[in-house]
Amino acid sequence: MDIAPFRLEVPDADLADLRDRLGRTRWPEKETVGDWSQGIPLAYVRELCRYWAHDYDWRAREARINGFPQFRATVQGLGIHLIHVRSPERGALPVVLTHGWPGSIVEFHKAIEPLTDPVAHGGSAGDAFHLVCPSLPGYGFSGKPATRGWGIERTADAWDTLMARLGYPRYGGQGGDWGAQVTTSLGMRHPEHLIGIHLNMAIAFPGREDRGDLTEREEAALATLRHYDQWESGYFKEQSTRPQTVGYGLVDSPAGLCAWIVEKFAAWTDSGGDPLSVLTRDELLDNVMLYWLPGAGASSARFYWESAAQPALGPVGVPAGCSIFPGEIFRPSRRWAQRVFTDLRYWNELDKGGHFAAFEQPEAFVAEVRAAFRSLR
Repeated sequence: MDIAPFRLEVPDADLADLRDRLGRTRWPEKETVGDWSQGIPLAYVRELCRYWAHDYDWRAREARINGFPQFRATVQGLGIHLIHVRSPERGALPVVLTHGWPGSIVEFHKAIEPLTDPVAHGGSAGDAFHLVCPSLPGYGFSGKPATRGWGIERTADAWDTLMARLGYPRYGGQGGDWGAQVTTSLGMRHPEHLIGIHLNMAIAFPGREDRGDLTEREEAALATLRHYDQWESGYFKEQSTRPQTVGYGLVDSPAGLCAWIVEKFAAWTDSGGDPLSVLTRDELLDNVMLYWLPGAGASSARFYWESAAQPALGPVGVPAGCSIFPGEIFRPSRRWAQRVFTDLRYWNELDKGGHFAAFEQPEAFVAEVRAAFRSLR
C-alpha cells in the first residue's frame, strides 16, 4: 500500500466553471408554503448560492485544509484521501475518525487540534490522540470505486489495513452517520486491533421484550424515527436504490447539489431549522465543495446502494462509548444500546448538538471523545 503526501490545488478553471454554472442556474418557481415542508426554500438557496458565486473564498479555505498533513493511500486498489495528524505527546492514542453523508473531513477541522494537542487547548497531556481522518470511498478526494463491493464492511477492512500501515497495530475508532456504522463494523471484524470505539450516532432499537414497557424518553425516540421515515428519508430511499439517477443532477448542478446537502443540515443540526445559527456560510460551503470539486455526488450516493440493505450490525464486544446529542436522528436508550454494545463503558446524553456533532459543537465533541477513551488507555 503506497502512501504519498497530498495537497489540495484546485485549478482556477474549476473555480471559474463553478461560478459560471451558478450564474446560469435555471431556478424553479417558489414553493407554495411558508416553511421547509416542501424542501429548502428558493430564497434561502438562492442567497447561499449568490454568496458562493461572489463572496466565498475557496483559496482561503483550501489553505486552511492544507494546514493539516494530508496523504493519499492506495488500499485494496482504491485511492483514499486522509488527514493524519500526530500528537506531540508521548503515549497519544491513535484513533481513526470517520465521517458520513452529507458530511466530510471538514466536520472535524475544529476538533483536530484540541484532540491532538490538548495541552495547547487547556486540556491534559493524558488525553492526547494521533488522528487519522480518511474520506470515505467515493467521497471528497478519495477515489471512486469502479466495481461493486465498497460498502461498510469493506471500508472497515480498508481502515484496519490503513491504520496498520500507518504504524498503529492497536487503535480506537470514532464516527457518526455512516462513520458510526464503519466504526461499529471495525469493532466486529477486527476486535483484536481495536482498543475501543466511540459513536455519536449509535444504532440500536427496542426488542420484543420492551413492548409495553417503554419509557417516555424511549417513546420520544421512536416518534422521532417515525417522523424521519415519513418526512426526512427521501434522500435515503433515492440514494440506496437509484444513486446513478440522482447523481447526474448532483454532479452537473452546483445549485442542485447545494440544496440537496444543505437541506439535511437544516433538518439534522440542533439549530431550530436554520443551520446558519450554528455554522457559518463558509463552513456549509466548505463541506459542499468537497462534493462539488471532485464530482462526488453519484459516487457518495452509491455508498448507500452498497450498504443500506445489509443486516443490522451487532453485537459488538469491544469496549464502547456513546454520546447522544439531542438533535441526532437516532437517539437510542442505554438499555437498547447495551444489547448491541455488550461492553458499554461510557454513555452520556447531552443537552445541545445535533447530527454533525464535531462541526456544530466542537468543544462538547472533544470533551466526549476524551471522556469515552479515558478509561481505555
